[in-house]
Amino acid sequence: MNELSHQPRSTTQTADGIPRLRWTLAEFERLTELGIFGENDRIELLGGELIPMSPKGRQHEGVRSAILNWLRQELPAEFDLHTEPGWRPNEVDYVEPDFLISRKGGHPASVQPQDVVLIIEVAHSSLKLDTTVKAATYARHGVQEYWVVDALNLTTRVHRRPSASGYGDVTEVPAKMPLGMPLMPGVALTLGDLPLP
Repeated sequence: MNELSHQPRSTTQTADGIPRLRWTLAEFERLTELGIFGENDRIELLGGELIPMSPKGRQHEGVRSAILNWLRQELPAEFDLHTEPGWRPNEVDYVEPDFLISRKGGHPASVQPQDVVLIIEVAHSSLKLDTTVKAATYARHGVQEYWVVDALNLTTRVHRRPSASGYGDVTEVPAKMPLGMPLMPGVALTLGDLPLP
């Protein structure tokens, strides 16, 4: 008997009202082990649903690289910087944010949500997903601060005050305004000042 299908699968249902099969993290990882998903497949598990991610374009990669270089130089030593970790905050979520910053220590895949200081997603074609489904996922896990950087105009949607129903404070910050980090006092990033390729 196939271990992935030994009992009826539960379903999830999104806003469109169409039920979808619900997957667990263990099943998702088993599909990868079996070679059903390869290293080049960009798939995340959000609330038990398998979501294909958009390919990363040139603009996305340029902005991501500039932010990475800044973080490497400016991030205080008491924090860890994880780039595109396969973060597994629970049994039905697997996400690969562009950047996950956490308190020092621990494996990037299993950082506890309360130790996450900031998650940053650089968005181009994924802007809608990052500001809706992923924002709800990170809020549900209690991620204190979540940024979605628009790769085209460098405005950043800053999400704070997480709860089970979403973020209570969402602010759009223009490229030329500094992005302060309350959990990292004295650290501020101004995207408009970054040397973009």
